[in-house]
Amino acid sequence: MSRRTATMTLTAVLLVALVALAWLVPVPYVAMSPGPIENTLGNVDGKPIIKIDGRRTYPTTGQLDLTTVAVTSPDQKLDVAGVIAGWVDPSVAVVPRDYIYPPDQTPDQVQQQNAEQMETSQQSAIAAAMREVGVKVPAAVQVRAVVEKSPAVGRLKAADILVAVDGTKTTSAQQVVDLVGKHKPGDRIRLSVRRAGKPLDVTITTGRSPDDPNRAFVGVQPLDGFDFPFPVTVNLGQDIGGPSAGTMFALAIVDKLTTDNLTGGKHIAGTGTIGADGKVGPIGGIQQKIAGAKRGGATTFLVPADNCAAAAGAPTDGIRLVRVATLHDAVTALEALQKNPNAQVASCAR
Repeated sequence: MSRRTATMTLTAVLLVALVALAWLVPVPYVAMSPGPIENTLGNVDGKPIIKIDGRRTYPTTGQLDLTTVAVTSPDQKLDVAGVIAGWVDPSVAVVPRDYIYPPDQTPDQVQQQNAEQMETSQQSAIAAAMREVGVKVPAAVQVRAVVEKSPAVGRLKAADILVAVDGTKTTSAQQVVDLVGKHKPGDRIRLSVRRAGKPLDVTITTGRSPDDPNRAFVGVQPLDGFDFPFPVTVNLGQDIGGPSAGTMFALAIVDKLTTDNLTGGKHIAGTGTIGADGKVGPIGGIQQKIAGAKRGGATTFLVPADNCAAAAGAPTDGIRLVRVATLHDAVTALEALQKNPNAQVASCAR
């Protein structure tokens, strides 16, 4: 073999090796693909996802599926091959890693934030649904959680309504924090609460804050929530976080509280955040959620109005996209389609 031939051969081998290495090097992207779906009218582990007590409910049929997006886990590194595979798959989106996992947050912090968003979303969904069916739901400060090994353990419970602190009526979670902050460690604080509709006065001796030994600490996490006239519980039974299932939770609650069968026995899916006022907000991964709904057998998909443009770009053969800006929009659209499958309702047109 001549020197020139040997040099060219070595160069080719090195080039192939470099290309192969680059192909496997992790890149700062994550893949979003269709995730699990769950029928909010159904059961998980033998328990209803939506459980309503103290109020008459009505039988439901069909399905109201919440949809999710599966995202590359924080400890999984996407390589060039994975990125290219995502680009050629219409049901997958490849986005910058920082879009999902901010560099200033740990994976645990992101997970905690998603869990909190899910909890808040459920509270807003319950409030919106009750108001949609004519039930009055006043705002209230709730106990979101009680910190372990804190002075509040055994004295307060999650979902307690915080009515007053030392006789001062509370109107926001921040106000509760401020009122507690006026005390010193070792002071006694009188909390007026309402638990399961019954008033209760609780006096707690404050401890020292884990973050600042000079600051009083009670050990409750207050939440700007609602004083629901009857309890509604959401039991998902799986690790789903974020706020995007709110609209589907609200629809399931409305369906159970009213005589009309919203689905008409059909398979409906959808997504969207929801406010206590019933406004439906946009979400991420709309095309992946539509793809997941189609795979799950849904024939109608409820799309937040602000996601319509992106949704219309998804493969939509066999599934109808219905545009909703409010919970009331969703209810009236489903009622119309129940009576007439060919009814003209707002849609996401290409």
